[in-house]
Amino acid sequence: MAAAKTTKGLFVTGTDTGVGKTLVSAALALFLRQRGLDVGVMKPVETGVDNPDALGSDGSLLQWAAASLDEPELISPYRLRAPLAPSLAAELENVRIDCGLLAETANTLASRHDYLIIEGAGGLMVPLAGGVLLADLAKTINFPLLTVCRPSLGTINHTLLTIFAARTMEIPLAGFLINNMPPSPGAAEESAPHTLASLASADLLGVLNHATGTPQEQATALAGQMEKLPSLPWLLAGLGL
Repeated sequence: MAAAKTTKGLFVTGTDTGVGKTLVSAALALFLRQRGLDVGVMKPVETGVDNPDALGSDGSLLQWAAASLDEPELISPYRLRAPLAPSLAAELENVRIDCGLLAETANTLASRHDYLIIEGAGGLMVPLAGGVLLADLAKTINFPLLTVCRPSLGTINHTLLTIFAARTMEIPLAGFLINNMPPSPGAAEESAPHTLASLASADLLGVLNHATGTPQEQATALAGQMEKLPSLPWLLAGLGL
């Protein structure tokens, strides 16, 4: 079951773990709320959760950013202890991840809000259950895919492969954001935006600078950066606004 077509939404993925897609997703929720939208958030599977009876750190940050009153079971249906790929973490806890349930949950959240941000786990090729990948879930939900990438060495390969995989699987693309640009970028970081913009078959929606502080402070700072991006029209178009 695909997410409701009447609600705008975004499926956020990363080129790798640790690229800051949770912070970017939270920042986007803040950014959209500041523009008057009622925003829903979803983290379909979160691993590395110390207490699975409550939201994990990612789900909690998204809940805070969206000021969400949705039930934790909708915000993050699967919360697993082991900090591993979802399929392996679920196997260790004798949990079966039901992708049909995840799609139905996305549909429920989409019906409640003006805009829904769904943050995946790791990258597109992360296994969820059996032979099902995160990319399969993204294709089923059918929201445009926003790829969060890093500016450092190796990002050209990772970003182009992610976008290529999405296009091959016919997942709609919103574009990509470069996150965590350092204050004093080296040659690799300085050249990454131009190189990616010229090679990727998707739009560069912005470059976000390194943010410091607590996760909430970082998300707030990134939301402020989004509002001031030279590429703001591109970002708004990528978000479908």
